[in-house]
Amino acid sequence: MMDCETVVQNQHKSTSEEYAAEALDSDMDPWVIFDGRDTPHSELQPWLAAHRPSSVLRYGDPNQGLEPVGWIAVYGCKTIIESVDIYGLEHSWEKLQQAGVPITFSAAKRLALDYECLCGKWILYVDSGFKVDHAWACISRAVVDGRLRSAKVSPSVKGSDQKHVMCIYSQDFTNEEDVFAVDGAIRAAGIKCPMLYKPDVYTYLGIYRRNQWGLCPTIYESKFDLQCTPWCSRIIRRFEE
Repeated sequence: MMDCETVVQNQHKSTSEEYAAEALDSDMDPWVIFDGRDTPHSELQPWLAAHRPSSVLRYGDPNQGLEPVGWIAVYGCKTIIESVDIYGLEHSWEKLQQAGVPITFSAAKRLALDYECLCGKWILYVDSGFKVDHAWACISRAVVDGRLRSAKVSPSVKGSDQKHVMCIYSQDFTNEEDVFAVDGAIRAAGIKCPMLYKPDVYTYLGIYRRNQWGLCPTIYESKFDLQCTPWCSRIIRRFEE
């Protein structure tokens, strides 16, 4: 693995600020959502067929009257939308830097606890076409069945071989047992590819690849081990307390 998140998909090496801006653009554009909390579960399969990640276009298509889509998401009975004082969080982060406090995982974790910004996500990168559609269907069913909390996947970028980003959420990144349990549920859903785990607080604070603080933007790495019996994940910590 060439860096802490993933190999860059093109020759342009984006800055942390550019990654943050791209993520914000996706969050601000309309989402396509299946909410299993108030939608019959029997409607999931036709919804998946109508909104395959490989077919939904990130930037839409004016010729077909299609609007941009930021994310495709699935919510289930365990989904809780976290309400975070983002302005206060960012302000406190700036004050830490102005005070000369070392910018570390522990510093970000303390802020996350103070502002109750505890969600995080396992991230995987999947080729477009059948692979992403199949993986997304597996994860979506696990969410709706209550085995996972919530998940989202990036749409397709027309004319690009860019991989899809899939995020599967956990409740508390400071609770390692919870983080590892979600990894186990993802593996049980049939996902075998390498994954990385990122706290939401890192996203809000703009901690992406090549960030100015030199922090690794993910805190766990999971690789599925086919050589052990039974098969399981090998999870590596990428942070120091």
